[in-house]
Order: sequence, then structure tokens, then C-alpha cells
Amino acid sequence: MPTTASSAAHALTDVTASDASLRRFLHGLAGVDTVGLEARAASLGTRSIKTTAKAYAIDLAISMVDLTTLEGADTPGKVRALGAKAVHPDPTDRTAPTTAAVCVYPDMVATAKEAVAGSGVLVASVATAFPAGRAALDVKLADVRDAVAAGADEIDMVIDRGAFLSGRYLKVYEEIVAVKEASGAARLKVIFETGELSTYDNIRRASWLGMLAGADFIKTSTGKVAVNATPANTLLMLEAVRDFRAQTGVQVGVKPAGGIRTTKDAVKFLVLVNETAGADWLDNHWFRFGASSLLNDLLMQRQKLATGRYSGPDYVTVD
Repeated sequence: MPTTASSAAHALTDVTASDASLRRFLHGLAGVDTVGLEARAASLGTRSIKTTAKAYAIDLAISMVDLTTLEGADTPGKVRALGAKAVHPDPTDRTAPTTAAVCVYPDMVATAKEAVAGSGVLVASVATAFPAGRAALDVKLADVRDAVAAGADEIDMVIDRGAFLSGRYLKVYEEIVAVKEASGAARLKVIFETGELSTYDNIRRASWLGMLAGADFIKTSTGKVAVNATPANTLLMLEAVRDFRAQTGVQVGVKPAGGIRTTKDAVKFLVLVNETAGADWLDNHWFRFGASSLLNDLLMQRQKLATGRYSGPDYVTVD
């Protein structure tokens, strides 16, 4: 069994001893072959699967969804409805698996916990001044502690992209470490906002930086910018967690978020996981989809496989 992310600090202690050593390590990582990365992602995306395998993939994908509402207009009623859908995605078919989690703002955590109580569905909460991350560290940590005190099982934090892009890697590292400590027993997902990192090399560096700091998951995006999860940036992050485990013994999860809308898309990502990181990551403890609209298409495709009929969008609830 892989060791926990909390022990990662012991594996590469010298790397994080100073800003200079951390910079040296991150800029010493192999450069990303853009053409090769995108070609491999595209090639894996052409794989087809048989009907029985598709049924398995659909249920697996449903179980990996973090059902999310992160709007200023969120209400307790909306969160309770989301929780009910997470527990019973298809009310007409109780064989449908539950989703992995519901993800809400910290002030809605208690409501979400009540809605999913006893179901096994986890409650995740975005924190650290999501989505921009533009706040003082004490404010960010208070945000995290509020979510944990309300019962959050997982914390989704955003990195300081301004600090990262200006090369202040130790500042980003120390902030993740502080958030990890404030999260207590809650698992920590570290969001890079890959669409703002500009280059694949930066995504690789951010992946290693997050893992060195103790991330339990690395996550592509907030879903609030123009470019979110893509097969290529997710493939790159899967390579990073695979290589990190090989070097440290620590397994870290991956969560692509934003822009994954169809069952066909989901299957492509599952193929990426299997072919890149391996079967150990084909479980919702290690891989998630941050894509609420995806769930509806998965349910419609599941119904089609079961009945031979395509039910159409009115078959599922509108989130």
C-alpha cells in the first residue's frame, strides 16, 4: 500500500529547505514535449470500449463525480437538492452508484452534511478565497478552519498563481503546508488553475510543488476560467503523480475539473488514468471529476444501455 501524503515531506526534505533549492529542483524537472504530450493524449482519446466495459465505466465515472454548486445564489434548499441527487443520482433506479462527494462553499457545509448523512457521500468545501485566492494567509486559513469545523471531509484550495508565476515557489509551498495543517483530518485538494499557468512546464512544476507540500489531490481548475481540464493537462498531472509515487512511495490523487460534459469525455479520461498512472488510480479515492453537468449525461447513457432507449434531457433533473 502507498504511504500517505503527510509523509512526503520526509522523502525530499532538502528540496524544500530554501527558495533556491526548491527553484533548482522545479526548474530541473524534465521539460515537457508539447507535441508528444498532446499527440499521446489525442491517441488515447480514440480508444473505444465494448458495451459491458462501457457499463462499468459509466458507473465508475458516476462514483467519481464531485457534484458541485459554487454560486453566489446558492441556498440551503439548492444544496439539499444537490445532496439528494448525490445520494440517489437516478431516483428511478437505486442500483445507480452514489457520487463521490458534494462540493460547496464553507457556509453551506453543515447543510450538505445533513443532506448526505449516512450515505457515504463526502462533503468537500472550496476555501482559501476561492476562486481567485486573493486574500491574506490568515483569512485563507480561517476559511479552511470554518469549513472543517462545519464537518468538511475534504478541502479544495487554490494556489496563489501570482506568487507562482513570479517564481516565489517557497511562498506557495509554505501556504499549502499551512492549509494542510489547518485541514486536519480532511483531505486536501490543491487547485492550480492550469488555464492561468500558461505552459505545460509550469503545470508540471506546480504538480510537484503541490505534492511536495502534502497535497492529497492535485486538481486542474476552479471551473471559473476559460480553459479548464483538458486531456493533455490531465495526462501531464497523471504522469506527475505516477513519477512522484515511484520516487517517494506516496500516492496522490488527480481531479480534472471544468469542461468535461459527456460520457464520451469521461471515458477518455478514464483511459488516460489507466494507461498513464495505472489501475491503482481507477477508484474515487484517487480520481475525481469536477464536472456536475457530466452526471446528467452519464445517467442518460446508463439508462440507454439498460433499456435500449435514449431518454433525453428531461430524464434527469436540471442542476
